[in-house]
Amino acid sequence: MDIITVDTAPIAGQKPGTSGLRKKTRTFMEPHFLENFVQAIWQGIGGVQGKTLVLGGDGRYFSDRAAQVILRMAAASGASRMIVGQNALLSTPAASHLIRSRGTDGGIILSASHNPGGPDGDFGVKFNTANGGPAPESVTSKIFEATKSLTQYRIMETQDVDLSALGTTSLGRMEIEVVDPVADYAELMAQIFDFDKLRALFAGGFRMRFDAMHAVTGPYAKAILEDTLGAAPGTVVNGTPSPDFGEGHPDPNPIWAKDLMDAMHSADGPDFGAASDGDGDRNMIVGRNCYVTPSDSVAVLAANATLVPGYADGLAGVARSMPTSRALDRVAEKLDIDCYETPTGWKFFGNLLDAGRATLCGEESAGTGSDHVREKDGLWAVLFWLNILAERKIPVAELMADHWKTYGRNYYSRHDYEAVDTDVANALMDDLRARLADLPGQEVAGQTVETADEFAYDDPVDGSRAEAQGLRVTTREGGRIVFRLSGTGTEGATIRVYLERVETDPTAVDDDPQEALAPVIRAADALTGLAERTGRSRPDVIT
Repeated sequence: MDIITVDTAPIAGQKPGTSGLRKKTRTFMEPHFLENFVQAIWQGIGGVQGKTLVLGGDGRYFSDRAAQVILRMAAASGASRMIVGQNALLSTPAASHLIRSRGTDGGIILSASHNPGGPDGDFGVKFNTANGGPAPESVTSKIFEATKSLTQYRIMETQDVDLSALGTTSLGRMEIEVVDPVADYAELMAQIFDFDKLRALFAGGFRMRFDAMHAVTGPYAKAILEDTLGAAPGTVVNGTPSPDFGEGHPDPNPIWAKDLMDAMHSADGPDFGAASDGDGDRNMIVGRNCYVTPSDSVAVLAANATLVPGYADGLAGVARSMPTSRALDRVAEKLDIDCYETPTGWKFFGNLLDAGRATLCGEESAGTGSDHVREKDGLWAVLFWLNILAERKIPVAELMADHWKTYGRNYYSRHDYEAVDTDVANALMDDLRARLADLPGQEVAGQTVETADEFAYDDPVDGSRAEAQGLRVTTREGGRIVFRLSGTGTEGATIRVYLERVETDPTAVDDDPQEALAPVIRAADALTGLAERTGRSRPDVIT
């Protein structure tokens, strides 16, 4: 086992986004591309000499090869120990928990989250710090700077490590522990939720469908829902992880999880439905004939949190990303707790969670989580809903109707325009940005602009400032529109338009969301010329 030093040169385009570096799989497979970025991680975190790291991912195409490269590079650079999920599998929340519970120096997660996989799909590498959360900007900026100047990397020449067998082995002087990817996470869930009550729920005939979307959550869901809680065999569908996610798109929304939506809206649909994404950190919640938006979901969890053993003492505070609807704000106001508004990206919740200022967090992009880990957690959210339903003993639709009557309804939708020409997308944003100061008081498609600004965030814990986090417009009629360019795609630009309207009349909370939002949708197009600029008559995805 020789350690060799390989001469290389900086490779352009290796700036990490909100969730690490994501590129086309074939880009990561190009000579030196993966190795350069891993070496930049080592340099960005001050080296790995003597450190212990966690390694795993969602099992997408190229993960097996990438894991072997990372192990050989870690051994060559003096890492003391690597804790690896069996077959290099670990859901993102399970990896976060493992980092925290084992007290490691961080971890590397191989995933592009909800993006498609396969040789023509996407791949990603993300570094999480010792708190279990995504690396903050102070770390990712150092990693990016390293990508621009490195000239060599070190790697060990050796045979592949057998990652299929549980137990401990060695690679040079580095110890490798291969662990069951599900066990520690399942134990954590049993500590948070009332598993006895959930067993009784399923024993009483409660029917559920969980669509794992051929992704990493399948083994977790089967072990917990079917094997531990007694849900009927077959409750978990598409439960075997696939390198190309069954040639599907592992994004839990009504478009890509259409089979689940059809089942939940059928005459004999299950009582409860849920789905999770590629790496297990996102979730979709559906009742019989009732889709729950992610914004509403986090609000419902906050409103009912004390019904769950792990949160019986109440919440220290809550947080949401800026584009997420303000439904959570209404709950926080009634509970008399703080509600923080942060930029998009789970890393911005980390300081609030670490400081004990927030307990629950949520993003409109199907991410929900709490202080049990430092990532969003799809299966945790599903178990949270099940625990609430077991206590409330009412269907999802009835629970939502009760929630809206109590707190009012924030009609909400996100319209995605995907793979838009980058120049077109940037020009749209720049033109609107230049007009923000002049918009208040103007009438736009029948809506009167009340406020218009570009969101910036001052972290209340460390004082850091994040600017240019999205363009916001509110109207006197209770509407809110947010425009952002997504940082999670790998091709062109994705324009995301977030649309919201508040309805406080309890007799008017059952309209179709797209109809209820029609005036706001018209105003969004009038503000930007969105349809004309993109050449799209409708969004690619509506959630």
